[in-house]
Amino acid sequence: MIPFSVLDLSRVIQGATVTDALHDTLALAQQAERFHYHRIWFAEHHNMVGVASAATSVVVGYVAGGTQKIRVGSGGVMLPNHSPLVIAEQFGTLASLYPGRIDVGLGRAPGTDMLTARALRRDPGMNAEHFPQDVMELQSYFDVPKPGQAVRAFPGMGTKVPVWLLGSSTFSAQLAAQLGLPFAFAAHFAPDDMEQALYAYHNQFAPSKQLDKPYAMVCLNVLAADTEEEAWHQFSSHQQVFVSMRRGTPGPIPPPVPDIDQWWSPQERAMAHHMLRSSIVGSAENVERGLREFIKMHQPSELMVTSLIYDQAARLRSLEIVAGIRDRI
Repeated sequence: MIPFSVLDLSRVIQGATVTDALHDTLALAQQAERFHYHRIWFAEHHNMVGVASAATSVVVGYVAGGTQKIRVGSGGVMLPNHSPLVIAEQFGTLASLYPGRIDVGLGRAPGTDMLTARALRRDPGMNAEHFPQDVMELQSYFDVPKPGQAVRAFPGMGTKVPVWLLGSSTFSAQLAAQLGLPFAFAAHFAPDDMEQALYAYHNQFAPSKQLDKPYAMVCLNVLAADTEEEAWHQFSSHQQVFVSMRRGTPGPIPPPVPDIDQWWSPQERAMAHHMLRSSIVGSAENVERGLREFIKMHQPSELMVTSLIYDQAARLRSLEIVAGIRDRI
């Protein structure tokens, strides 16, 4: 049985508040822990009114404090937005409070639009071109300080917080392989390069102090319900969010609609079906079949599940059903 984990965006639903979203996030994490999911991660997005996890390290601390055993981390921190030293101090503090439970997953995208990215970074020299150097700098802060090292992360030094690289293309896959780091692929929104990225990662992997062999996690949209009809009804919220972003009109998570084909155009339907094709939706029987086929074909070391579900009870129920499937696979 491979580990199953959860990616949560702390979704803000229509008619609710950020406070509601964060309380729902903690309840989701507690459900994930109850059903023995391995880890739960939160993503850094900015200027997106449907996502409440912009201050990712704060959300990680909130959830870690409300759970007991599940690993908690970022999926990911967009490192070009930050000083590596600041991230080392933040996650070093978290690792000191919750030892053995904190991960830091890193991405090189801004996690927002270009105007907001400029507001975040301020310094135009801080960009994705420096990402490999920033990753290695962050690693050095988590390590035991070298004699005479002038700049140290305190808290942070010696905590050896596990560093992951995240990606939706081959760039981060190759960098993760070169640095000997675990790699997570974002198939839930960018499936096109998944096979090529996983191949590059496994074939170029060089062992490191952190990892002696490749470890690849894949994130998929997975939504299970008691009936096929209910699952696809709930998934229509996710479909609406995806298309609304492409329309340039993002917003809070909308309620599901009775017939999604009455909501979008044929062109939008084709685009969404292509980009969301790494989605496994349906009854327990059909989701189990889809997960078995995916695992057999791609052999991930770990599977991470996510979905933008409007109804909190449906989110919790989906995690419960998927946990039962995991235990049978």
